Amino acid sequence: MAAKSDGTLPVYRWRLAPEGLATVRQLRAMDLRPGGQDVAAQIERPRRRRGPLVAYLYRIDAAKPVRPMTPAKWAALAKANATRRRCPQCGRDAGYVIPPSLGMCAPCAYPEEQRVA
Repeated sequence: MAAKSDGTLPVYRWRLAPEGLATVRQLRAMDLRPGGQDVAAQIERPRRRRGPLVAYLYRIDAAKPVRPMTPAKWAALAKANATRRRCPQCGRDAGYVIPPSLGMCAPCAYPEEQRVA
């Protein structure tokens, strides 16, 4: 049951979407992807003081399987994650992804706290 219609895109209320439609995350949990299809509908979750949260829905029957990870993709992902863990200040592997807000590892960002400990 559509709550309202915005142009040609059906809009459903939260948890009232019909069977056969899913969000990107729901498709991913089923090992599927939208596969280039257009958005079929949207759902809105009302909020009190702000506009509603909107999620786009895609047809499950038109979804395609997720592409498998190749060894080259795994290697590229590992290299990217290693780069995000390396501190640009001291050059060490921090052991965690360095937060962009700091831009460096915790010992480099807060050297006075490391001397006390």
